[in-house]
Amino acid sequence: MKKIKFGNKVIGQGEPLYFIADIGANHDGDINKAYKLIELAKEAGADAAKFQNFQASKIVSKLGFEKLGSQLSHQSSWKKSVYEVYEDASISLDWTPLLKAKCDEVGIDFFTSAYDFESVDAVDPFVDLYKIGSGDITWIEIIKHIAKKNKPVLIATGASEMTDVVRAMNAIEAITEDVVLMQCNTNYTVDKDKFRYVNLNVLKNFAQRFPGTILGLSDHTLGHATVLGAIALGAVIIEKHFTDSNDNEGPDHKFAMNPITWREMVDNANEVYYALGDGIKRIEENEKKSLIVQRRSLRAVSDFEIGHIITKKDLEALRPIPEDGFSPYQIGELVGKELVTPIVKGEHITKKHIQ
Repeated sequence: MKKIKFGNKVIGQGEPLYFIADIGANHDGDINKAYKLIELAKEAGADAAKFQNFQASKIVSKLGFEKLGSQLSHQSSWKKSVYEVYEDASISLDWTPLLKAKCDEVGIDFFTSAYDFESVDAVDPFVDLYKIGSGDITWIEIIKHIAKKNKPVLIATGASEMTDVVRAMNAIEAITEDVVLMQCNTNYTVDKDKFRYVNLNVLKNFAQRFPGTILGLSDHTLGHATVLGAIALGAVIIEKHFTDSNDNEGPDHKFAMNPITWREMVDNANEVYYALGDGIKRIEENEKKSLIVQRRSLRAVSDFEIGHIITKKDLEALRPIPEDGFSPYQIGELVGKELVTPIVKGEHITKKHIQ
C-alpha cells in the first residue's frame, strides 16, 4: 500500500489515522473565531484544520442561481441568496498567513480547498497539500493546475459517477501519484437518514479500480457511524465539518461535529482502526500469559517411578500449560515412552521426564 507524506506526517495503512476538521465557513467571517476553532479542533484530536478559499464571483453565478427560481437542497433553508451566502463565507487571502501561523502555533496542519486559479496560487506557499471538492471533479483544468503544485492532492467524489472519478484520477495520476481518493455523499442537509446514501462499499470498488491508492471519507452525516464503517473498509483519512456549536446559524454548523462529538469520533475510530490489525493470525503479545492459564497440558494421573512405560490412561489434559509442557494433541509423542525421572500426580510431563 502506498504511503504519502503530509508535511512531517506519513499517511497510509499502518500509519495513524488522519482527521481533517473542515472549518470551512464556520468562522462566520470572524478571524478570531477561526483562531478559536483551530484551537478547539486541535484539542479535540484533529490533525488538520481545513479552510476554503474562494471568491463568490468565481464560484457561483448570481444570475444562474436566480434563474433556478428557488433555492434547492440544503440551500432552501438559507435566509440569504446563494450569492450572498458565498460572499459572506469567502475569506480574504490576507487571512492565509495568519491562519497558517495559528495552526503552527497550536501544532495542527493547515490547508485549504482553493476554488479558483488565483486562490490556488496565492495559498501555495502556505500549504503542504490540497483538497479538491466534489463540485470540481469535472473541472479538469483546475484539477491539473492543483496537481502540478507537486503536493499531495485529496479529491472528494460526491455526486459523481465512476466515469467522473476515473476522468479526474487519470488527470491527477498523469501528474502525481500522491493522491487520496475520498468517498463522499454531497448532501448538506440535516436529514437523519443521510447515511442511506453514503454507500461506503464504493471504497471497495475504489480499492479494486485504483489499487494501492490511499482512501478516505469526506462525510456530512450526523454522528460518526459512517466513519467507523469507512475505516473498516480501508479509509485512513477522515474529513468532517467542525464547529464550536451546532446551535450557530450558518450553512455548515448544523451537521458539523462539535468538540465533544469530534473527540468521541476520534477515540472510537482509533479503537476500530487498531482493532482491525494486519490480518495475520498469531498469538498476540497480550495473549501470551492467557495462553498459559487457559490451555491444557498433559499431566500424570498418579505418581509414577523411573522406568514406568507411559500409557494413554496415565495422562489427563488439565490447565495450565507451562512453556515446557505437552499439549493434548501431542499425546502420541508420549505414549510408549519410558520415564527417566519420577513424576508425581498432577505434574505436567516434559521432555526431561522421558527418553
